[in-house]
Amino acid sequence: QVQLVESGGGLVQAGGSLRLPCAASGSRSSIVGMSWYRQARGKRRELVANITSGGTTNYADSVKGRLTISRDTAKNTLYLQMNSLKPEDTGAYYCHLRRSIDPYEYWGQGTHVTVSA
Repeated sequence: QVQLVESGGGLVQAGGSLRLPCAASGSRSSIVGMSWYRQARGKRRELVANITSGGTTNYADSVKGRLTISRDTAKNTLYLQMNSLKPEDTGAYYCHLRRSIDPYEYWGQGTHVTVSA
């Protein structure tokens, strides 16, 4: 089993920066990849960024060049560095993990980010 805990959310002005950590605990075996999702109130949850077990990253077009996903293996922590934030980035951000040995996925509780205009 894996536990994911996001933090670092808050209120920032447009153009500002924020870094969201996701602390992972539990088994590290057979991880396919980890991702950041976000969901604005009343909107569908969307994939923001993904990093594979090999370190390859992928981003939604809307965040390319502004948001960066990374991981610190020693700290067992996933990060989302958010720069040049826009009001459209406002929402709850969720850490996500999938393992090939599990028929289910893991989610953090979410941390809310508000970007004011």
